[in-house]
Amino acid sequence: MKKAPMGWNSYDYYDTAVTEEQVKANADFMAAHMKEAGWEYIVVDIEWYARDAGTMRDRYQYIPFGDEEIDSFGRLLPAVNRFPSAAGGKGFGPLAEYVHNLGLKFGIHIMRGIPRIAAHQHMPVYKTGVTANEIADPSSICGWNPDMYGVRRDAEGAQEYYDSIISLYAQWGVDYIKCDDICNTNMYPHNPYAAAHEVEMLQRAIQKTGRDIVLSLSPGPALIEKAWHYEKYANMWRITDDFWDSWALLRNMFDRCELWQTHVAEGSYPDCDMLPLGTLGKGFGKPEWTTNFTQDEQIAMMTLWCVFGSPLMVGANLTKLDAWTLDLLTRKDVLKLVSNDYVGRQFDKNDAFAIWSCLSRTTGEKYLAFFNFLNTDQEISCDLNEVEQFADIQCGAEYAVELWSGRKTSVQGSVLADLVLPHGARLFALR
Repeated sequence: MKKAPMGWNSYDYYDTAVTEEQVKANADFMAAHMKEAGWEYIVVDIEWYARDAGTMRDRYQYIPFGDEEIDSFGRLLPAVNRFPSAAGGKGFGPLAEYVHNLGLKFGIHIMRGIPRIAAHQHMPVYKTGVTANEIADPSSICGWNPDMYGVRRDAEGAQEYYDSIISLYAQWGVDYIKCDDICNTNMYPHNPYAAAHEVEMLQRAIQKTGRDIVLSLSPGPALIEKAWHYEKYANMWRITDDFWDSWALLRNMFDRCELWQTHVAEGSYPDCDMLPLGTLGKGFGKPEWTTNFTQDEQIAMMTLWCVFGSPLMVGANLTKLDAWTLDLLTRKDVLKLVSNDYVGRQFDKNDAFAIWSCLSRTTGEKYLAFFNFLNTDQEISCDLNEVEQFADIQCGAEYAVELWSGRKTSVQGSVLADLVLPHGARLFALR
């Protein structure tokens, strides 16, 4: 994996109710307008197996014990009324093929564990002599989604269950799995990583397929004391709960990135969650809205995600992106910072501002980012000779190019300074 994953996820616009036609439309847009800039994953988010998803949205986000598509071995399947190409037992195979033919990769969301309906009906676990009720742990549940029971740690057939679903996904051509209610099992405050054994089962099952599949863990906040476990068994893990278009949440992300910055590594990426840009929210039972972030806040968010090295997942309806937002998302000179070659580090932070540096380990390219936390303009400055990342190399910068605007700024002696707009950012390439 040469860089943190970059893609689109259906949740922020379509919630639980996305359809095959809508997924294809967003994939078509990405292939035509974003693929060249490095965007590649198309991810179908939560409850793709629910035939009745969204039909009671005024009362429930997740309908209790809803109408689910499931096979005789307790494995959830795409709801045919929403994904008609899945008919005849084809699953997501045809949709994955469509996405692959665009030169993109295909992903799905899953909930950890085994469907409750499979346990209640004592469905057999594929290629075993046990039934779903024998591996299900009815005391291990999700507080916000009623679909699943956790899987027992040492039960005979438990690993085989995970092997069976991941093998099925691999047959479909899945390249990315986002597993929910697993990074932080919020129902259990005294044991928030209660499902660590299920992370391990998932990774073992993925390895058995021989397919290159990204494993992403949700929701957060991830536990810093378990960083070693996330890094060993997953590719991405959420360092926050659901992130939406609020300045307070964005400001808090600087604290989270400070905590996790030294854990960004090849194939292992702390995840700042989706980018709530563009047009959002139609699937949530209310009118769609345009992101509440100002343009300067959107620039700050993209800058932080890139210099930190977070995965980039867009939640908007891509087909409704305006020209400004599309340009924001396709700036190759900024997006290249999420590759493994670039290392970001916080240099300074207080109540008014933050400064991050970013360095290429192979070319020596140097970047500096200023972030303004205030509601007013402020000048932010930095002595380049004091930046730890630049200490072992000859800085020698005479000027800096601000990447979002293309404007040149002189370096006075060794000091770079600039005026930063409220909640905004400046991202400089040092020359």
